[in-house]
Amino acid sequence: MAKKTRMTKQRKAILKILKNTKIHPTADWIYEKVRAEIPNISLGTVYRNLNVLAESGKIKVLDYGSNHSRYDGNPEQHYHFRCEKCGRVYDLELDFGLNLNKKINSETGFIANSHRLEFHGICPECQQKN
Repeated sequence: MAKKTRMTKQRKAILKILKNTKIHPTADWIYEKVRAEIPNISLGTVYRNLNVLAESGKIKVLDYGSNHSRYDGNPEQHYHFRCEKCGRVYDLELDFGLNLNKKINSETGFIANSHRLEFHGICPECQQKN
């Protein structure tokens, strides 16, 4: 369940940056962008606010088991493709699994609130380079 939180100036700036990019950035990238608007913001403040925004359901955290999580400004259910060459993460505009939660709920003893499905391979840009 998403928590209700106050929308501070820092959170608004971070959320605006995430909503206006499709690159699924790291916290360091977000920090560099938000500093243009709030020069005295710290990296720790960015991390804390990213966690608050994720807990409140306004953004998604994409954790690929690396040292750097990536963040998605689109909290709606959707899928991702991660390129194994360049590391970029792309949104996939496919609806084939949007009813998976309902299927799990109706056919098992579980109650699924969300799910995550990720595809891995080579993006078109990296394919062109080879």
